[in-house]
Amino acid sequence: MKRFFMVLLVLGVGVSLSAQVQMEVPEYHFATGSGSWSFVGDRLFQNEVDSYARLAKVNFRVPQSGPMIYEFNVRYEDIEDKTHAGFGIHIFANGVVHHASWGSGTSYLLWLNYDENPIPGSGIPAGLSAQVYRSYSNSRMELVESIDLNHYFEFLTMENLAEPVPFRIWADGDTGEVRVYDPTDPDMRYFYYFFIGQGNLPLSGEWVSLRANGVRLSFAMGLEY
Repeated sequence: MKRFFMVLLVLGVGVSLSAQVQMEVPEYHFATGSGSWSFVGDRLFQNEVDSYARLAKVNFRVPQSGPMIYEFNVRYEDIEDKTHAGFGIHIFANGVVHHASWGSGTSYLLWLNYDENPIPGSGIPAGLSAQVYRSYSNSRMELVESIDLNHYFEFLTMENLAEPVPFRIWADGDTGEVRVYDPTDPDMRYFYYFFIGQGNLPLSGEWVSLRANGVRLSFAMGLEY
Protein backbone atom coordinates (compact mmCIF):
# COMPACT_ATOMS: atom_id res chain seq x y z
CA MET A 1 0.00 0.00 0.00
CA LYS A 2 1.37 3.39 -0.97
CA ARG A 3 2.06 5.93 1.75
CA PHE A 4 2.38 9.68 1.57
CA PHE A 5 4.56 11.12 4.34
CA MET A 6 4.46 14.90 4.56
CA VAL A 7 8.00 15.65 5.65
CA LEU A 8 9.61 12.90 3.61
CA LEU A 9 8.18 14.65 0.59
CA VAL A 10 9.03 18.21 1.44
CA LEU A 11 12.56 17.35 2.54
CA GLY A 12 13.10 15.46 -0.70
CA VAL A 13 13.60 11.98 0.71
CA GLY A 14 10.83 10.41 -1.33
CA VAL A 15 7.66 8.38 -1.03
CA SER A 16 7.75 5.14 0.94
CA LEU A 17 5.92 2.08 -0.34
CA SER A 18 4.93 -0.97 1.66
CA ALA A 19 7.58 -2.91 -0.25
CA GLN A 20 10.08 -0.29 0.96
CA VAL A 21 10.81 0.76 -2.59
CA GLN A 22 12.00 4.37 -2.82
CA MET A 23 10.56 6.48 -5.60
CA GLU A 24 12.18 9.47 -7.23
CA VAL A 25 12.14 12.68 -5.24
CA PRO A 26 8.74 14.28 -5.95
CA GLU A 27 8.22 17.76 -7.27
CA TYR A 28 6.56 20.29 -4.98
CA HIS A 29 5.41 23.91 -5.28
CA PHE A 30 4.39 26.52 -2.71
CA ALA A 31 1.44 28.34 -4.24
CA THR A 32 2.00 32.03 -4.86
CA GLY A 33 -0.49 34.69 -3.84
CA SER A 34 -1.39 33.45 -0.35
CA GLY A 35 0.43 32.13 2.66
CA SER A 36 4.11 31.94 3.49
CA TRP A 37 5.71 28.51 3.71
CA SER A 38 9.12 27.63 5.15
CA PHE A 39 11.06 24.75 6.66
CA VAL A 40 12.28 24.93 10.26
CA GLY A 41 14.10 21.80 11.34
CA ASP A 42 11.92 18.82 10.48
CA ARG A 43 8.68 20.81 10.23
CA LEU A 44 6.95 22.65 7.40
CA PHE A 45 5.41 25.94 8.56
CA GLN A 46 2.62 28.08 7.12
CA ASN A 47 3.43 31.45 8.69
CA GLU A 48 0.67 33.85 7.59
CA VAL A 49 -2.74 34.44 9.16
CA ASP A 50 -6.12 35.97 8.35
CA SER A 51 -6.57 37.65 4.95
CA TYR A 52 -2.98 36.88 3.96
CA ALA A 53 -3.54 33.15 4.10
CA ARG A 54 -7.11 32.42 3.00
CA LEU A 55 -6.01 30.05 0.25
CA ALA A 56 -2.53 29.03 1.39
CA LYS A 57 -1.51 25.86 -0.42
CA VAL A 58 1.40 23.61 -1.32
CA ASN A 59 1.24 21.03 -4.14
CA PHE A 60 3.19 17.76 -4.14
CA ARG A 61 3.52 15.62 -7.25
CA VAL A 62 2.53 12.16 -5.98
CA PRO A 63 1.09 9.51 -8.33
CA GLN A 64 -2.00 8.05 -6.62
CA SER A 65 -4.17 5.08 -7.49
CA GLY A 66 -5.66 2.20 -5.57
CA PRO A 67 -5.29 2.20 -1.76
CA MET A 68 -3.31 5.11 -0.32
CA ILE A 69 -2.32 6.12 3.21
CA TYR A 70 -1.68 9.77 4.09
CA GLU A 71 0.03 10.26 7.48
CA PHE A 72 1.17 13.52 9.04
CA ASN A 73 0.90 15.53 12.23
CA VAL A 74 -0.25 19.12 12.62
CA ARG A 75 0.59 21.69 15.29
CA TYR A 76 -1.27 24.96 15.89
CA GLU A 77 1.19 27.88 15.84
CA ASP A 78 -1.10 30.86 16.53
CA ILE A 79 -1.17 32.48 19.95
CA GLU A 80 -4.43 34.41 19.53
CA ASP A 81 -7.97 33.06 19.61
CA LYS A 82 -9.57 32.31 16.25
CA THR A 83 -13.20 32.47 15.20
CA HIS A 84 -12.63 30.93 11.76
CA ALA A 85 -9.77 28.71 10.63
CA GLY A 86 -9.17 25.40 8.95
CA PHE A 87 -6.85 23.11 7.06
CA GLY A 88 -7.17 20.15 4.76
CA ILE A 89 -5.74 17.95 2.06
CA HIS A 90 -6.76 17.45 -1.57
CA ILE A 91 -6.28 13.84 -2.68
CA PHE A 92 -6.34 12.23 -6.14
CA ALA A 93 -5.74 15.68 -7.68
CA ASN A 94 -5.05 16.51 -11.33
CA GLY A 95 -4.80 19.81 -13.17
CA VAL A 96 -3.54 21.85 -10.20
CA VAL A 97 -2.14 25.39 -10.45
CA HIS A 98 0.72 26.73 -8.38
CA HIS A 99 -1.00 29.88 -7.19
CA ALA A 100 -3.81 30.63 -4.75
CA SER A 101 -7.03 28.92 -5.81
CA TRP A 102 -10.31 27.79 -4.30
CA GLY A 103 -10.21 24.27 -5.72
CA SER A 104 -7.28 22.08 -6.70
CA GLY A 105 -7.98 20.72 -10.17
CA THR A 106 -10.13 17.61 -10.11
CA SER A 107 -9.79 16.17 -6.61
CA TYR A 108 -11.48 15.63 -3.27
CA LEU A 109 -10.76 17.95 -0.36
CA LEU A 110 -10.90 16.57 3.20
CA TRP A 111 -11.26 19.64 5.39
CA LEU A 112 -11.19 20.25 9.17
CA ASN A 113 -13.00 23.49 9.98
CA TYR A 114 -13.62 25.77 12.93
CA ASP A 115 -16.15 28.52 12.26
CA GLU A 116 -18.18 30.28 14.92
CA ASN A 117 -20.39 32.01 12.32
CA PRO A 118 -20.75 29.87 9.18
CA ILE A 119 -22.72 31.24 6.23
CA PRO A 120 -26.45 30.53 6.80
CA GLY A 121 -27.67 27.71 4.58
CA SER A 122 -24.15 26.50 3.79
CA GLY A 123 -24.71 23.14 5.48
CA ILE A 124 -21.71 23.76 7.75
CA PRO A 125 -22.43 23.62 11.50
CA ALA A 126 -21.14 26.30 13.85
CA GLY A 127 -18.03 25.33 15.78
CA LEU A 128 -15.84 22.35 14.95
CA SER A 129 -16.72 20.27 11.90
CA ALA A 130 -15.29 18.32 8.99
CA GLN A 131 -16.25 18.64 5.34
CA VAL A 132 -15.69 16.67 2.16
CA TYR A 133 -15.65 18.72 -1.04
CA ARG A 134 -15.48 17.61 -4.63
CA SER A 135 -13.23 19.89 -6.64
CA TYR A 136 -14.11 20.16 -10.33
CA SER A 137 -11.54 22.82 -11.18
CA ASN A 138 -9.35 25.43 -9.51
CA SER A 139 -12.37 27.71 -9.13
CA ARG A 140 -15.28 25.31 -8.55
CA MET A 141 -15.99 22.99 -5.63
CA GLU A 142 -19.15 21.55 -4.11
CA LEU A 143 -19.85 20.31 -0.60
CA VAL A 144 -20.38 16.54 -0.56
CA GLU A 145 -20.63 15.86 3.17
CA SER A 146 -20.42 17.75 6.46
CA ILE A 147 -19.84 16.20 9.88
CA ASP A 148 -20.44 17.94 13.22
CA LEU A 149 -17.42 17.40 15.49
CA ASN A 150 -18.39 19.60 18.40
CA HIS A 151 -18.26 16.62 20.76
CA TYR A 152 -14.47 16.95 20.32
CA PHE A 153 -14.53 20.59 21.41
CA GLU A 154 -13.23 19.73 24.88
CA PHE A 155 -9.94 18.73 23.24
CA LEU A 156 -9.43 22.24 21.80
CA THR A 157 -7.41 23.55 24.73
CA MET A 158 -4.32 25.67 24.21
CA GLU A 159 -2.32 22.95 25.94
CA ASN A 160 -3.51 20.28 23.51
CA LEU A 161 -3.17 22.52 20.47
CA ALA A 162 0.46 23.23 21.39
CA GLU A 163 1.26 19.55 20.75
CA PRO A 164 1.32 17.82 17.35
CA VAL A 165 -2.04 16.23 16.45
CA PRO A 166 -1.65 13.02 14.41
CA PHE A 167 -3.69 12.34 11.29
CA ARG A 168 -4.01 9.08 9.37
CA ILE A 169 -6.21 8.93 6.27
CA TRP A 170 -6.73 5.75 4.27
CA ALA A 171 -8.32 6.18 0.86
CA ASP A 172 -8.97 3.54 -1.80
CA GLY A 173 -9.12 4.99 -5.30
CA ASP A 174 -10.65 1.76 -6.63
CA THR A 175 -13.69 1.68 -4.33
CA GLY A 176 -13.88 5.31 -3.17
CA GLU A 177 -13.86 4.32 0.50
CA VAL A 178 -12.10 6.80 2.82
CA ARG A 179 -11.26 6.24 6.48
CA VAL A 180 -10.19 9.16 8.67
CA TYR A 181 -8.81 7.80 11.94
CA ASP A 182 -9.71 9.40 15.26
CA PRO A 183 -6.66 11.51 16.22
CA THR A 184 -7.64 11.41 19.90
CA ASP A 185 -7.25 7.61 19.98
CA PRO A 186 -3.55 6.76 20.53
CA ASP A 187 -4.08 3.25 19.13
CA MET A 188 -5.73 4.52 15.94
CA ARG A 189 -8.43 1.84 16.18
CA TYR A 190 -11.45 4.03 15.41
CA PHE A 191 -12.24 5.93 12.28
CA TYR A 192 -14.93 7.80 10.38
CA TYR A 193 -15.65 6.36 6.96
CA PHE A 194 -17.41 7.66 3.88
CA PHE A 195 -17.28 7.23 0.12
CA ILE A 196 -16.10 9.55 -2.64
CA GLY A 197 -16.03 9.30 -6.43
CA GLN A 198 -19.46 7.74 -6.93
CA GLY A 199 -19.94 7.36 -10.67
CA ASN A 200 -16.34 8.41 -11.27
CA LEU A 201 -14.34 5.35 -10.21
CA PRO A 202 -11.58 4.39 -10.18
CA LEU A 203 -9.94 7.56 -8.88
CA SER A 204 -6.36 8.48 -9.67
CA GLY A 205 -4.27 11.61 -9.50
CA GLU A 206 -0.81 13.08 -9.84
CA TRP A 207 -0.91 15.63 -7.02
CA VAL A 208 -1.64 16.02 -3.32
CA SER A 209 -2.44 19.58 -2.22
CA LEU A 210 -2.12 20.62 1.40
CA ARG A 211 -3.91 23.84 2.35
CA ALA A 212 -4.67 26.11 5.30
CA ASN A 213 -7.15 28.91 5.80
CA GLY A 214 -6.29 31.94 7.93
CA VAL A 215 -4.18 30.06 10.46
CA ARG A 216 -0.52 29.48 11.22
CA LEU A 217 0.23 25.75 11.34
CA SER A 218 3.19 23.42 11.07
CA PHE A 219 3.27 19.92 9.62
CA ALA A 220 5.59 16.95 9.95
CA MET A 221 5.83 13.27 9.21
CA GLY A 222 4.13 10.54 11.15
CA LEU A 223 1.75 10.11 14.05
CA GLU A 224 3.68 11.83 16.82
CA TYR A 225 1.77 12.43 20.08
